[in-house]
Amino acid sequence: MNFDLQSVLYSVPAVVIGLTVHEYAHAYTAYRLGDPTAKNQGRITLNPVRHIDPLGMLFIVIAGFGWAKPVQFAPENLRKPKLYKALIALAGPLSNLALGLLALLAVKACLPLSAALPEKARQIALYGLFYGAVINLGLFIFNILPFPPLDGSHVFFSGLNLSPQREQQMMKFGSYALFAVLFIESRTGADLIPISTFTDFVVGLFFK
Repeated sequence: MNFDLQSVLYSVPAVVIGLTVHEYAHAYTAYRLGDPTAKNQGRITLNPVRHIDPLGMLFIVIAGFGWAKPVQFAPENLRKPKLYKALIALAGPLSNLALGLLALLAVKACLPLSAALPEKARQIALYGLFYGAVINLGLFIFNILPFPPLDGSHVFFSGLNLSPQREQQMMKFGSYALFAVLFIESRTGADLIPISTFTDFVVGLFFK
């Protein structure tokens, strides 16, 4: 395994910010839609300590994928459970998409201004923003996939009329499928999940 310390140093802050905003968006959306569970658990905050799972963070650094502490909500508190469940799920990935696009705009705006900075400061600023953009765009496309326990699966299942037992079975099967895909990618280098294709496309739109 190639361990690039410089990439880790740039990636970790971007991952922490991306996951924190992602979980905050879930919690805030659930609260605004009528469920106080996340608020009562202290999750409507941008304090990373409330959202980051140490083991999940370690997996991100070592394996390239991991997790944060999931935001809990009670469907019985939602006036339209299926619709609101989908909106709560979408809030996280959409927050990452917004962060990624804002970071790319910041890179583009800073490029002509950064020439006046010392080389090391210029590198830190531009690389930090660029890593933030790519990582958040990656979090967006990864989390909208319809594999449990990813957010996209909750959106997908909210559109189906399944019994709780059947949904639980499909969630379990989908989790195994996601693990298999990630394992195959890590062993073969195959691009089964088009994260890099999506991020390259979006970055290309900004920097033709």
